[in-house]
Amino acid sequence: MNKKPSITILFILFLTASDIFSQAPLVFPRLSPDPLALEFNSLYASNQNLTWFELAQIALWASGDTSITGIVKNADAVSAGSSLGKIITETASLSARADYPSNGRDRAQFILEYLYANILKTYSLTQTRIDTIFTNGRYNCVSSAVLYMIFCEYSGINSSGVITRDHALLTLHINGEDIDVETTNRYGFDPGNRREFLDQFGRLTGFTYVPARNYRDRQSIGKIELISIIFNNRISDLERQGRYAEAVPLAIDKAALLHGRSLNVSLVTSESELFADARLDLMDRLLNYGVSLLRANREEESLLWAAAASPLYPDSERWQEFIFAAVNNRIARYLRDKKITEARNFLDSSKNILSEENYSQLDTIVLDQHLLERANQIAGISDADAVIAAIEQARVQRRISAARAQEMITFAIQKTAVVLSAAPARNWRASISYLENAISVYGANRELNQALQVYRNNLVSDYHNRFAAEWNRRNYAEAERILEDGLREFPENLQLLSDWDIVQRQRAR
Repeated sequence: MNKKPSITILFILFLTASDIFSQAPLVFPRLSPDPLALEFNSLYASNQNLTWFELAQIALWASGDTSITGIVKNADAVSAGSSLGKIITETASLSARADYPSNGRDRAQFILEYLYANILKTYSLTQTRIDTIFTNGRYNCVSSAVLYMIFCEYSGINSSGVITRDHALLTLHINGEDIDVETTNRYGFDPGNRREFLDQFGRLTGFTYVPARNYRDRQSIGKIELISIIFNNRISDLERQGRYAEAVPLAIDKAALLHGRSLNVSLVTSESELFADARLDLMDRLLNYGVSLLRANREEESLLWAAAASPLYPDSERWQEFIFAAVNNRIARYLRDKKITEARNFLDSSKNILSEENYSQLDTIVLDQHLLERANQIAGISDADAVIAAIEQARVQRRISAARAQEMITFAIQKTAVVLSAAPARNWRASISYLENAISVYGANRELNQALQVYRNNLVSDYHNRFAAEWNRRNYAEAERILEDGLREFPENLQLLSDWDIVQRQRAR
């Protein structure tokens, strides 16, 4: 048995496509159950003791056999060339055998041998379809168990399914005895007990023995549940191939087969994980398809998918999580391309499908980028004042955090200081004055203090360079005047004090 498809991901707002975008309708996976799923469920609900003929039809339909278009009551109406026709032919051939046992236990063993002699040819891990067995003889634990169940039911032998974490088998109920059958093994009848092996003349030639397995988490299931595992395996195979759209209608049909029209409520029907919550399993398939759209950068389509599927299969938390991921991904791509206006428009158009908390989170992201973009475009003090005012307003409105506001204000102040001292003017004093004023208004921090020190050092370097240039030209008076101006502004600067020592030594000569 294939393992249950893993849960990929990942919220109920009832959406309509017009809430999101106005565009041509898209072709999405079928969201309504196959009418046959409901018909088979109704048949099972009214009479849980289904006949072998009914079970055969359900199993073939679950396998994807398109020749099953409705419940057939009369076997004579079935085409001999169809898979159902082949089952009818083989069961009739089985019971017509001269050596067909009358004893239930012997008959059950005889059926397994008959299947291996005439139908089951090669084990294939993923071959879960009943119709395919009649095409190439390939089978896995599920398809062989279901086929064996049908033949046993035809022969009057009651049975039930057994599943483990990664395997399926059958248990027969014969004269008060429960007998396991490993249908993937020609000698899998009643594993753990050795059996005499006779030649064609009835002479004992040896023994066959299949050891009993210590199945972990063994669970007994009904016949319909066993058949429904065919869906699980088909879904798993499709999702492994990335064919998520094709998996969706199979999941819907499986849920409808098990639970009829009650697909929008949580249904606990079994202790097994495979059947514990039909809605949860179906939601996984719906969201896996949606996530496949997200991975293809088709966020708008994924939102339309949510609009189509969420009213039919509600789950407020998980759909909202998915919607948030879709909007977030699209906004992230806009912001990556520096299309902030487009990101804002997209977010605002999606506001009515997002929870208040999720909208607020995305609003903060877009606003953050918008404010940073404005800060990067500062060309003077008036621009800086406007940007800082916008940051403060966002902080007061709690659209950004106080810590983030402080970071952005610091960046805006630093950017302004860079603009004020840009080439060719190199007006370090303007930057120093602006930084000193900003610190007095918005408070000091390490980044602003370091920036202020850099500009002060730059101004000191200007004094030193001007002094050195005049000194080297032997314009000693002008050099001293420049140095005195510098020391009045930076009396403790070591570079300027060192220059003053040069002046003093020159005077002493």
